[in-house]
Amino acid sequence: MPKKILVVTDNLKDQINGVVVTFHNLEKHAVKDGYEIVYLDPSKFPYISAPGYPEVKLSWPKRIGDAIKLINPDHIHIATEGPLGFAARMYCDWKGFKYNTSYHTKFPEFLYNLYKIPESITYAYLRWFHKHSGIVLTNTESMITLLKRKKFKNNIVCWTRGVDRTTLKPSIANHQDGSVLYVGRVSKEKNLDALCKLEDKFKIVIVGDGPYRQELQSKYKKVEFVGYKTGTELANYYRKASVFCFPSKADTFGIVIIEAMSQGCPVAAFPVTGPVDIIENNVTGVLSLDLECAIQESFELDRDLIELKSQEWCWHKCWDQFKKYLIKTL
Repeated sequence: MPKKILVVTDNLKDQINGVVVTFHNLEKHAVKDGYEIVYLDPSKFPYISAPGYPEVKLSWPKRIGDAIKLINPDHIHIATEGPLGFAARMYCDWKGFKYNTSYHTKFPEFLYNLYKIPESITYAYLRWFHKHSGIVLTNTESMITLLKRKKFKNNIVCWTRGVDRTTLKPSIANHQDGSVLYVGRVSKEKNLDALCKLEDKFKIVIVGDGPYRQELQSKYKKVEFVGYKTGTELANYYRKASVFCFPSKADTFGIVIIEAMSQGCPVAAFPVTGPVDIIENNVTGVLSLDLECAIQESFELDRDLIELKSQEWCWHKCWDQFKKYLIKTL
């Protein structure tokens, strides 16, 4: 019988975000190693979309204890800090179950940008939420430093990410069209205005969707919005782009950065958590407080070298780290 890992997440399995992509890619490696990943997500409970941000789901985790007992997991990982994560945390503490958690998203910054909730309140909640976790897994060394600076007392470890090169496989040659590409959620916390306002300087293409798209489209008439793309079609956008731009200052990693690099596309970004851990400055991309300058300098980088450097990012390594830190439920 395979060992059963329960992953509790406030994300639906068909959503397109870093949390969903991470666990989707872990599954195939888990199966090979004799594990089964089972999810408790909003599809198992009544839920609504968050006001002003329909991609965020707010569940009513009724009788979550019964669901956990029925699954009878060998290991529990609470992936998110929303209503489902909260309910699972409370149940596990009540029953004395051991579990790990992960820190994927800068929720204090996210909630402040969206609802103006003070970051101090959210960080206090997050410190409480992760307090009894066996190990907190987060994306990068700079995130470990940030959480410790925010007075997290846990054992916090670095948990890398990867690229699925079997699905992200282009059908076109490596020939650039001069465009500057962004891929991801189109939402306020992604700081997309910093990129879009450069529409007179560069040909800008936005792949993705979200609650901020309509407003951006009305403000920036020269920017091309093409919606969500996946697989070969997405790989072709990376392949055609001359530069990939990651304008966010509030992400913990940015899987799209390493996806772009896997296609040889240089990355322009601010020197913040995520990009500083991934991008080798002036080699695989350019980090600068001046985003226009970072983009302009990225045009000159060696795409073949960037693609070669990207090989270090793989999902097998991500799974090995996740498996290493699993703890028994009882």
